Amino acid sequence: MLPQSRRELILRTLRQDGPSEVRSLAAKLGVSQATIRRDLEQLDADGKLTRVYGGAMNLVVGDIDTDDVDDPFAQVAAERAEARDVVARAAAAVVQDGETVLLDIGTTMHRLAHHLHGKRITVITSNLAVFDELRDDADVELVLLGGMVRRRYHSLVGFLTEDNLRQVHAGQLFLGTSGVRADGAVMDTTLVEVPLKRAMIKAADQVVLVADGGKFPGVGVARVCGPDDLDVVVTTASADPATRLALQEAGVDVTVVDEVGA
Repeated sequence: MLPQSRRELILRTLRQDGPSEVRSLAAKLGVSQATIRRDLEQLDADGKLTRVYGGAMNLVVGDIDTDDVDDPFAQVAAERAEARDVVARAAAAVVQDGETVLLDIGTTMHRLAHHLHGKRITVITSNLAVFDELRDDADVELVLLGGMVRRRYHSLVGFLTEDNLRQVHAGQLFLGTSGVRADGAVMDTTLVEVPLKRAMIKAADQVVLVADGGKFPGVGVARVCGPDDLDVVVTTASADPATRLALQEAGVDVTVVDEVGA
C-alpha cells in the first residue's frame, strides 16, 4: 500500500473509531507499529491530527472531503481480508442442515454468510450485507430483523432491532468484535452496536466469536461481554497466545485455523 493511501486509511479509521493506539492501527492496516508511528508523525506535521504518546487523537475536522471518504464497510472488508475469510469458512463449516443461526453485524459475518450457501438452515440477522448475500438462496430461510438503517455500515440497529431479538431464538450466534482484551473481554468501538450484540447473546443457546488473529489482543471503547458469555472462539494462529490462554482458562473452546492457503 502506498504511504498516502495508508495515511488516508488512518484518518478514516480515527474518524470512525476515535482515538486509537499505535498497535491497534498497525493491526488493522497490517503494517508494523514503526510504520504507523512515522505516518502519525507526518500527519501531525501536515496538521491533520494531534499526535500523542502511544497513539493519535484530536483529528482535525475537515481534513478529508466527505465526498472522498470510502464506504466504511468496504474499507474494513479490505483489511486482513484473507484471514477474515479463513475464520469465516471454518465457522460456517460447523453449521448443519436444519439449524437456526444468528449472524452479527460486520464484514466477517458477510464472509461467513458466503460460506453458508446451499445449507438448509434458517439465518436471522440485522446485517444487510448478509441479507444481500443470501437473499436469492432458496435453501436458506432468511429472517431480517427490523430497525434503523445505517447505510454506510450495511446494518439495522436500535431499539426496534433489540425488540425483534426478544421474539426469536437461535441455536448459535456468530459474533464479531473490534477486539478481544488480554483478559478475554469482547470489545467494540461502535457504541450503537453494543446493546444489539448483548441482545443477540441472550437470544442464542451458544455464542461463537469469530475473529482473525489481528484482534487478539484488541481494543474498543465499550465492553460487549466477558469470556464467560462465550462458548467457542474461532481465530487464526496469529492470535496472541496469552489472550487465547485466558479464554481457555475461562472454559472457552478456542479453535485455531491456519491462514496459509486461504
